[in-house]
Amino acid sequence: SNLRTLCSIGGAGKYADFFRYDWKAYRWNLIVLLGAVIGGFIAVSFLSDGSAIALNPQTISELQELGFQDAGATILPPEIYDWDAVFTLKGMAILVGAGFLVGFGTRYAGGCTSGHAISGLSNLQWPSLIAVIGFFIGGLIMTNFLLPLIFGA
Repeated sequence: SNLRTLCSIGGAGKYADFFRYDWKAYRWNLIVLLGAVIGGFIAVSFLSDGSAIALNPQTISELQELGFQDAGATILPPEIYDWDAVFTLKGMAILVGAGFLVGFGTRYAGGCTSGHAISGLSNLQWPSLIAVIGFFIGGLIMTNFLLPLIFGA
């Protein structure tokens, strides 16, 4: 992983055998990561016209009931992604909790959502079908129960 490679570059191999390996063989991972970051910056800075995203009016009203005042006006809602919101106890809990759940889910399911949905299903893999059904059910639970619980008024 990129984190393992970065730790190895930083000298963590002196303290743990896990980081003692030929990290230069994996530097292509870091180049892909750098390309993703640069590509994202270019897309947001130069290829985005700043237009609002198209949302169903019912979705906008439901999001406004949850406290998202400018739902659909921006790509990222400032109630979650603004620096003032991130550095609150609630914001940190959401970020850390979400990161933990994504990492745990990816490890537990043996891959990411797109990997199972695109590659696994196209190869008719039974575990991928089960994983995708689980992802869908998790999305329904999040949208209908957890999101109102977290952001409810």
